[in-house]
Amino acid sequence: MRHLYVHGGWVASSSGEAVDVVDPATEEVVDRVPAGSAADVDRAVAAARAAFPAWAATPAAERGALLMAAAALLKEQAEQVARTIAVDMGAPYGLALKVHTLMPAGVLADHARMAEELDDAGERAGRSLILREPVGVVAAVTPWNYPLHQVVCKVAPALAAGCTVVLKPSEVAPLAAYALAEILHEVGLPPGVFNMVSGYGPVVGEALAAHPDVDMVSFTGSTRAGRRVSALASHTIKRVTLELGGKSASVVLPEADLDVAVKAGVANAFVNSGQTCSAWSRMLVHRDQYDDVVGRAVAAASGYTLGGPFDEATRLGPLVSAAQRDRVVRYVNRGQEEGARLVAGGGDRPLERGYFVEATVFAGVDPGMAIEQEEIFGPVLAIIPYTSVDQAVEIANGTPYGLAGAVWAGTEEEAVAVARRLRTGQVAVNGGRFNPSAPFGGYKQSGNGRELGRFGLQEYLEIKSLQF
Repeated sequence: MRHLYVHGGWVASSSGEAVDVVDPATEEVVDRVPAGSAADVDRAVAAARAAFPAWAATPAAERGALLMAAAALLKEQAEQVARTIAVDMGAPYGLALKVHTLMPAGVLADHARMAEELDDAGERAGRSLILREPVGVVAAVTPWNYPLHQVVCKVAPALAAGCTVVLKPSEVAPLAAYALAEILHEVGLPPGVFNMVSGYGPVVGEALAAHPDVDMVSFTGSTRAGRRVSALASHTIKRVTLELGGKSASVVLPEADLDVAVKAGVANAFVNSGQTCSAWSRMLVHRDQYDDVVGRAVAAASGYTLGGPFDEATRLGPLVSAAQRDRVVRYVNRGQEEGARLVAGGGDRPLERGYFVEATVFAGVDPGMAIEQEEIFGPVLAIIPYTSVDQAVEIANGTPYGLAGAVWAGTEEEAVAVARRLRTGQVAVNGGRFNPSAPFGGYKQSGNGRELGRFGLQEYLEIKSLQF
């Protein structure tokens, strides 16, 4: 069994208990990590608290240099880390390399550069000097769907800002976090600046959220769990940032290029086997083009070959666990019960082994159906008709979420006009690609605060004014 990382070294958990790490493509146990305890959390938080003054006082350029070294080492080890992620959570190897590994390396490098540019001199506002200082000890609680990227999105800005960190990675896919811990150790991060306690959310996660010596909690996960984190953190009035669920809409306007819009919309819905909080899981199409678009989506879905992560033919890997597979299947069944038409996929055990669900498309979806309102977190696309742009905007905004979305139109001006009306944190305009230097986060029950870029870094800084 592996160990916890506390105060610059690998230590055994006080619980003595373990969590099995399962390869979702084979259903075999491939590793074991500690099921940490509240006592382990106390030890890690104490290490982070003790290390904070010296790390906060470390010149920003030195902090940035360490992050840049970590980025370089991650890039050097990218193939090995990608293989770990492919086994850990089932992502096809190409996706695991490009998105799950090399993108986080780039994010680390971005934050290294931002750290080097932090201005300790402050800024003037009349007779006052405005300073920005690190928040303190940060608890980072991360999910399994992007098990390295989501970790880096929290650890990189926290360390760049001068905070110390206690990380709780998801127990479902924890191995990428272990790879990062080893990299941070190798580049010489001072003891206690970064700590990691693996284990279950109700034990480790809740202990961190409630801990009186934690100054900030950054959480990514379900909206339900986000509510719990907020409630626990409220007792000590600590800062909380939440990146939660989504039910994002891809709005296809009548003059859009359907070949491009439908192909890209299907790809976005199914990337990472649909296990993406910002996935465009709803496609909104004008009623006059509805049947045409449904046919195109079904044809596109047929090309998503199921298979293991190291098979070059694979376009759709397994879901991360049996529990996640069963959750998606329940939604597929519920969609049919509520009257939606299953026009592609839906099979829950298409291969002999592994937690696979076929690429699934629903037509005849009405606003208010569960598959239109609730986050499924699997390869399930709902196609919804509209009759006017105003109705399309109303449907797009008609869920509790507001994380992402897309607008496809004949002109950029038309697309931007509709994008501005969507109550969501980010919108792709005519296929605009994800930008890891731009702020990422949501409206409504998709959370609060932002990650990535300078706006994400600012979440980890307090503001102080000196009056003269």
